[in-house]
Amino acid sequence: MSDTLAAMLPGWGTDINGAGPLYQRLRLALEKAILSGKLKVGDVLYPERDLAEHVRVSRVTVRKAIDHLVQDGFLVRRRGSGTFVAGSAVRADQPPLRANFLTGDTSWLGSDTKVEWIERSTSHPAPEEMMTLGLSSDSRVVRITRLRSSAGQPLAIERICVSSEFLPDTRIDTSSICNTLADASFRPVRAIQRTFALNIEDPDATTLGVAIGTAGLLTKRVAYLASGRAIEFSRSLFRGDAERFVSELTFLEN
Repeated sequence: MSDTLAAMLPGWGTDINGAGPLYQRLRLALEKAILSGKLKVGDVLYPERDLAEHVRVSRVTVRKAIDHLVQDGFLVRRRGSGTFVAGSAVRADQPPLRANFLTGDTSWLGSDTKVEWIERSTSHPAPEEMMTLGLSSDSRVVRITRLRSSAGQPLAIERICVSSEFLPDTRIDTSSICNTLADASFRPVRAIQRTFALNIEDPDATTLGVAIGTAGLLTKRVAYLASGRAIEFSRSLFRGDAERFVSELTFLEN
């Protein structure tokens, strides 16, 4: 088993030094094993105890890395059976893509959109934000909420959360948080985005000008630094009857 783990996680058996939190580095290593095909769809993940012993970290660290992979859709837990590689995992033979702008990269075809800032605040992170960004309960985060509209019609609500460690000032006068982070030398290099269908409830229904229960689309995106640290958590809620929209993507350099 140790030989198999060494092949799946090269370097971890002898060297755990490196940049970024251990759970993030382990998460990235496991994600890479999935994308490269070393862990295939349907494969059962090794027990937390075995992984912890091999990489020489606590089981809490291993569990935290696995929690994030489950949240990102790479792994799925089955009660009484174990943790498996999810069938929806992105394969390595597909060209990797990333958004040019990890925030504010969506536009609506045929529309000149307007962005209205409706909230800029700093507070303690909510449970989902703590888990996603790897923060403690006494950390502080900057929350920014924006409303995108066209011709006076609301189209989407965008909620962005960034640790105040990277974005200490909420008085931002640009529509691109990504550029603001880049100016501070904290430009994200990759992101994982998940999309969900849902019914829009209040107060979002009122803000978007639709009836309660109207169909909508929710995207959750987590952006990462080169070190593997999660830096930004964005949630965008789109009304289902808006014009079609497009996100510009580009190939990664490597």
